[in-house]
Amino acid sequence: MKRYRNGEIWDFEHEVAVATNKQVILGLDGGTTSTVCICMPIMPFSDALPDPLPILARAVAGCSNHNSVGETAARETLEQVMADALSKSGSNRSAVRAVCLAVSGVNHPTDQQRILTWLRDIFPSHVKLYVRNDAVAALASGTMGKLHGCVLIAGTGTIAYGFTEDGGEARAAGAGPVLGDWGSGYGIAAQALTAVIRDHDGRGPHTTLKSTILQTLGLSSADELIGWTYADPSWARIAALVPVVVSCAEAGDEVANKILKEAVQELALSVKAVVQRLRLCGEDGKNSFPLVMVGGVLEANQSWDIGREVMDFISKDYPGALPVWPKVEPAVGAALLAWNEFMKECLREAYRK
Repeated sequence: MKRYRNGEIWDFEHEVAVATNKQVILGLDGGTTSTVCICMPIMPFSDALPDPLPILARAVAGCSNHNSVGETAARETLEQVMADALSKSGSNRSAVRAVCLAVSGVNHPTDQQRILTWLRDIFPSHVKLYVRNDAVAALASGTMGKLHGCVLIAGTGTIAYGFTEDGGEARAAGAGPVLGDWGSGYGIAAQALTAVIRDHDGRGPHTTLKSTILQTLGLSSADELIGWTYADPSWARIAALVPVVVSCAEAGDEVANKILKEAVQELALSVKAVVQRLRLCGEDGKNSFPLVMVGGVLEANQSWDIGREVMDFISKDYPGALPVWPKVEPAVGAALLAWNEFMKECLREAYRK
């Protein structure tokens, strides 16, 4: 175990006396907008989880998607948020038994291995480490740690991810805005910004998005929008304009409504692709499966409810899709995944002995 970078992050451990029987797990949900770390105690293995779950501490930091902010900044964010959670809980790294880091941008086994190698430098050798895409934690937040069904995330970014009960998995979308995640918050807002420019230069129809977005940003003309956009083209900053698009659509703007309708179709297509590949709906297309809905884009608005529209679109083909709106946040889902995997490994080790 060593300090990866910024050794002062862990200086608090010199002042923390941890009881020898205190064992904890860490669950992290890292996205393009924020990163959350949950510290929970090791719970007895049973069919029923305690309600409410025992949360020892919660810490929040910024973006940890290495594709968005770079690898160095992403690592520093993840290390800081883990240290903050342990400090708040009165624990240190020696008390940790398992860590599940679920972060956006983990798209390939090489991504997993790179992060695992870095985590191994931070934690003692006894700590069990699990690295997954953040969609897996989001699914677990709706199924309370069980990997079965499909999750649709639509926040700053978007992805659909699914698991079968025998461990099969598939994903759709989640490749980032450049590669076509148009149902995401970034995708919706980027299309709205494009519509403003097209209105301004005469290539597109008139839209109230122009005046509303300019007023929201404090700009006097669409020409200034170009400078605003490229001054800081971070995904979360652009995606923050989604409520403006929704309000214009609710007021009857045809361009805004078209953008949202296309987003609904894109999100539904992502789910359908995963369901088809995993055969979650069974041979006759009617088997039930949980569809966990996560992200600000899917939250209900006054008259434009994107989440409901997506479900209506999916239910036409897959009536067995059961929408689940998680009662716990994805970071708790990640902690439950860490707990599940840790307890399974303990049981396997006990069986071998």
